[in-house]
Amino acid sequence: MIDTLTMEVMRLEAYFRAGGVAMLPLALVSLAMWLLIVDRAIFFRRLYHKNMPLAIALAHIRDDRLPDPREYRGAVSLLVARFIQRRSHDRSLDQFILDETVLSINRSLGDHLAVIGVLAAIAPLLGLLGTVTGMIDTFDILSVFGTGNAKGMAGGISEALITTQTGLLVAIPGLYMKGFLDRRARNLQQRVARAGYHLRRQI
Repeated sequence: MIDTLTMEVMRLEAYFRAGGVAMLPLALVSLAMWLLIVDRAIFFRRLYHKNMPLAIALAHIRDDRLPDPREYRGAVSLLVARFIQRRSHDRSLDQFILDETVLSINRSLGDHLAVIGVLAAIAPLLGLLGTVTGMIDTFDILSVFGTGNAKGMAGGISEALITTQTGLLVAIPGLYMKGFLDRRARNLQQRVARAGYHLRRQI
């Protein structure tokens, strides 16, 4: 198993070397993008599970009682907890506080999604940069050796193709996950907005 792992590491290292200078920024872009994707996916998953019914949410607000996180951890529970922590017990002012809390939560649901989209869009551009540098290397070899240095030409073409491939491999899943997370965020925003509207009429 150790030998297999060592071989895979060596293959990955050779792949990165063959891709040239564009591979390091591509790797960093991919790492940053997936860290943000995992962070958002875990955050949204937590808000989807153990959701609080509106009747219970209203009871918590009327009793001025924070939700038990072991029992409720969904989006409505988060809204109730933040509102109770900030409420003034003046009905008119509390309605404004509830509206602002809804807006604040909905803004936070969109955090990092634009950055994920930008990183996914940057990846194929970095791949294109690697393509250009690889072709420049190929033409440099052609200008010096003509067509007599097939190995040098193959290295430049390989760099061009590997960086293009890597850029697409980073971008395509990133754009898919961006769309998926956007849909999750919109669904949660609608849920929070509906809960806020219902609770505003009752407090």
